[in-house]
Amino acid sequence: MQEFSSSRSPFLRATLVAGSLFAVFASLSAGSAGAQTSLPAQSRYQPAANMANPWQWASFPVENFRGYSSGFGYRQSPMGGPSQEFHYGLDIAAPEGSYIRNWWQGEVVEIINDARCGVGLAIQSGDWEHIYCHMKGSVESHRGTLYLVDRSGGLQIRKGQVVAAGTRIGRVGMSGRTNGPHLHWGLKYGGQWVDPAVILRAMYDSQRQRSLPSSW
Repeated sequence: MQEFSSSRSPFLRATLVAGSLFAVFASLSAGSAGAQTSLPAQSRYQPAANMANPWQWASFPVENFRGYSSGFGYRQSPMGGPSQEFHYGLDIAAPEGSYIRNWWQGEVVEIINDARCGVGLAIQSGDWEHIYCHMKGSVESHRGTLYLVDRSGGLQIRKGQVVAAGTRIGRVGMSGRTNGPHLHWGLKYGGQWVDPAVILRAMYDSQRQRSLPSSW
């Protein structure tokens, strides 16, 4: 699969993937009642935030980042053949066993184990849902509750658990439909799919603003 390469930060590299799709994020914000409603709910999961840089609460989702191996949108099937398919997420390449971090604090609403996503989970943060696929470990049930268990990684995540932003929630694996180690990261806002590269660009812009001298 094609890799979007750059020598700069993963946030800036995502801007190359996003391109003009940043307008999608702008339209989401413009259509909301206020700036805070287009972000994961702060009131439930975080203390009052400095909304001048609202994305400061978000975490890049993968350690040992290596590149973006497949973007959001139509693509050739990664399993071969001439057919095209719509890819509802962003594939973030990293060595197998690299830890995955929760993007934004929220509640684990689904533990996944299927042929396409493999082992994964979904986390709800206000109007946002973030999905993580192709993880290591297994799905186990105990007293009617599902768990994602990665014993060699020292991880156990329960359905219904609230996890903070930046918390390690899994490791990059090869479960499901994949031909190389990566995290498939999907995002929904209000039930609609959003290009994750657009969000990473917003995070990068927020990070850059914080690093500028106050006199600029």
